[in-house]
Amino acid sequence: MTYATDRLHEEIAYVAFHFHWDLETILDLEHHDRRGFTDRIASFVTRAGAED
Repeated sequence: MTYATDRLHEEIAYVAFHFHWDLETILDLEHHDRRGFTDRIASFVTRAGAED
């Protein structure tokens, strides 16, 4: 099974935007790890929005 290219690009952009990591670093992550980082970022963003 392959991972949808559009979804991969969304994850890359999300992590790069929030953590300022370069493309190579993000692509070196295993899928599970990359999804974990996107989930953590989403949690940070949600918490920050709730504090406003």
